[in-house]
Formats: sequence, structure tokens, C-alpha cells
Amino acid sequence: MRRDKRWLRVLAAAFRHEPVLLTVPGCDGRPIAHLPLCLTRSRLFGRFAVALPYVNTAGATGGPTAFGPLIDAAVALAAEYDAKWLELRHEAPVDHPALTHRLSHKVHMRLRLPGDEEALMASFKSKRRSQLRKCLETDVTFRWGGEEVLNDFHAVFAENMRDLGTPVFGRELFAAILTEFDGDAEVCVGFDGPKPVAGALLIHDQPGTDGAIRTAVPSASTLRAYNPAGVNMAMYWQLLDRAVGRGAGEFDFGRSTVDSPTYRFKKQWGAEPHPACWQFHVRKGEPGGLSPEAGGFRLAVEAWKKLPLPIANRLGPKIVRGIP
Repeated sequence: MRRDKRWLRVLAAAFRHEPVLLTVPGCDGRPIAHLPLCLTRSRLFGRFAVALPYVNTAGATGGPTAFGPLIDAAVALAAEYDAKWLELRHEAPVDHPALTHRLSHKVHMRLRLPGDEEALMASFKSKRRSQLRKCLETDVTFRWGGEEVLNDFHAVFAENMRDLGTPVFGRELFAAILTEFDGDAEVCVGFDGPKPVAGALLIHDQPGTDGAIRTAVPSASTLRAYNPAGVNMAMYWQLLDRAVGRGAGEFDFGRSTVDSPTYRFKKQWGAEPHPACWQFHVRKGEPGGLSPEAGGFRLAVEAWKKLPLPIANRLGPKIVRGIP
């Protein structure tokens, strides 16, 4: 529950979403199950009840026998809020008659980590090791930090999101994460001389398989001009090595559509797919219709790619905060 409370505070601070933590008490009065929600609103997109925006896994947690009352309460809250839908980002499906829609075309890509850097390098096939060593010869230097490198990270992230045709999250989201996850979140930035060209956010607090600490990379980008030189590969080596150094037993690369380019990139590191089952109680509209991959947004995506970067950076955070 501590992790979910952290995310609720982050999302309230960065997006001004209304945070709600639903709980079911046990016989002793202490919660035996909980469900974090953010109530989002936007003139462009409407209202939603989501567990949780930006976070890949969130939903009902705790004793499964208590999930029914939790979801009943969430459904009632969504109706009271006049939300288009209730969205629960589960990994395994929860059986409830109100959860009539689901999206499971994407998977979590995760890699079990060895105990040290040498074993990590040895875990890759010889061809991959040779490719990686060549990428590590780059002149780009990597620096770890927090608030002091946040502007550099966000400059790279914002440019890459614009090039992909996607509104960018504002700097305030990442600042809130660094504050709330103090000691568990950090930023890696790659510099070509004084110029930031790659960057990633790592969070080390997630519970992984078999109780091991899981390091996650919720956001990462490299400037496209630097991809041919293997800078993205070099950065991901930095991220994996950092996770091993922090004692993590698992690395979460994030979600990908099966057989997409990002899926294949993560797969080459040895990451394996794990189910993602996002479940919905729909009152209006169609889940998935707000994704950049949806057909109705293709023209908007292409138009966004052509925006001057300062305009995209000014408009993006105002738009993306309303997308569940």
C-alpha cells in the first residue's frame, strides 16, 4: 500500500488528479485489500477513474476474497463521478461482473538479473556481447543524479516524444517522482560534450518475482540522430548495470505490443513477456480509443511530429494529463 500511496501523491501533485484509496478492513480493522484510483478530468477527453495514470500496473491488491467489495465501490464511485469508464491495470484478470472489457494485447517485458556485472555481460549471447562492447566505445558519457540533471533528461525526452507524435509529460511529473520516491528513483543522462542526448528514469522500489526487488524504467529516450551509433544500447547497459548494483533481481523494461520494434529491442536483452490485463467497467465510449495507435489519431500524430518543439512542450503536458 505504501507504493500506491506514493503514486497517488505524485499524480495529485503533477496532474492535479483527485486521489482515492479504497480499502476493505479485516476483522481487526486493518485493511486486507486496497484499490488506488485517480479521478481525472479534461475538457478534451472527459472524466475517468483510473488505477493508475502513467503507472503500468495498479489495481486491486491484497486478499482476493475482498476484491468484490472493492470493485463494487469503485464502480459506484465511477458512476457518482460520471466517469466514461473505470480502468484497472491488472496483470492477472479479476473476476467481477462489472468488468466487461479488457485490453491484453500488450505485455510487460521483464528480465531476471544475475548478482554482478560480469555475470550480466556473460548472460548475453556472444553476438550481443560483441555488439554491446562496440556500442560502449561511444564518446557519450553517462551521469547519474536527480533534480540536478532533470532538465537535461526532460529536454531529450520531450524532443523524442515530439518526434514520435506524442504529447509529452511535463517536467513536474518527474520532479514529483524524484521527491516522493527519494532514494528509490534516479535519473541517468548521456552527454555528447555538453549536449544531453539520452536519458532515463529508474525506480527501484517495486516488488518483483519471488519477492526480489524490481527496478523499472518507466520513461527513457535517446535522440534519433544518436541511435545509429548505439547510444541507446549503451544507455540500457548503464540502466541494467545500475539495477544489478542496487541488488535488484529483476528489471522491468515496461509494456510493449508483441512483435513491435520496442518488443524486439527488449527481447534482445533477454527480457521475457509477462501478462498485462487492463480491465474496464465502461459507461460511455470505447477503451483503447484514446491511444495514439488508434486509427482516429493517426492524422493528429503526424501533425504533432511537425510542431516546433517549444509549442509541443507548452501544449503537450496540458493535453496528456487528461488522457487516462
